[in-house]
Amino acid sequence: MTDDDQGAEEPALKRAHTAPQPSQDDRRDVRPEAEGTVPDENHAASPDGSTSTRRRRGRRKPAGEGKKQGSFWKELPLLIGVAFVLALVIKAFAVQAFYIPSASMENTLQIGDRVLVSKIVYHTRDIQRGDIVVFNGLDSWDPEVQVAQPTNPVSKVFAAIGRAFGVVPGEKDYIKRVIGVPGDRVKCCDAQGQVTVNGAPLREKSYLYTNPATGQQNKPSEKEFDFTVPEGRLWVMGDHREVSYDSRQHTGDAGGGSIPKSRVIGRAFVIVWPVGRAEVLPIPKTFEQPALVGAAAALPAVPLAAGLVGAVPLTLLNRRLRLRRGRRSAA
Repeated sequence: MTDDDQGAEEPALKRAHTAPQPSQDDRRDVRPEAEGTVPDENHAASPDGSTSTRRRRGRRKPAGEGKKQGSFWKELPLLIGVAFVLALVIKAFAVQAFYIPSASMENTLQIGDRVLVSKIVYHTRDIQRGDIVVFNGLDSWDPEVQVAQPTNPVSKVFAAIGRAFGVVPGEKDYIKRVIGVPGDRVKCCDAQGQVTVNGAPLREKSYLYTNPATGQQNKPSEKEFDFTVPEGRLWVMGDHREVSYDSRQHTGDAGGGSIPKSRVIGRAFVIVWPVGRAEVLPIPKTFEQPALVGAAAALPAVPLAAGLVGAVPLTLLNRRLRLRRGRRSAA
């Protein structure tokens, strides 16, 4: 190798040794996207003057992050409207809340209690003795509590909403306990001062009003009565017998004090407010007496028994006619 060749080779070697090497940071910046990096739109110049696409670490921008947060408030009126419509549908066909405005059902129900009334139950079974029922009695009974009527359209709307949700008393709704059903003879009082149904005495201590101060309990009734409940009607009484204005005070009215079954809105089955008084409203055990159950079971059997009595003679007569026809045909 000549000196000229060696001199020409040395600058080349120097250039090779002085060529820029990729730094640790440059190697890190070209990691794959799987490691959580996203492309950067900016291009950075490399030391040799060329441009390279730089990448940076960072999270992807969630879809919809730029939406306005005010959309919830725009949807809120719609949600309230849907909830209100559903509440009205449930109230009309299934369950309705009622406000207790009077003391006629104490101690079972207190003034200010809210109860839920089932409108479905009497589509699956008949009204039973001991049921607490809400009924419409505006055309026949005077209101126990006078309710001030709204004077302007806005007040009427709010009053209607309040009645729908059981926070305002209705002027035409009454709540009582069923004592007699169609066909029952209800009477007061026997030798022990008890109300009787078909001769069976009702032991009413579990639900009759008891004065919390004196511990004295109401008598079953201060007023005497003897009444047979007509078909399609009910005999009803309040648990606070001394103040309840019920069937006993309407014996001179049409129906003899009984109410039409068709006016019954539903059965009160639970107290929901106040929370401290929340409880189920069952049928008292006194109405489960065999004498009463037997009387109720016998009522549906009466038409069947009458039908059997009438069918036997007709069957025998038909058989005789067939025999005679057979003899004539044989002759």
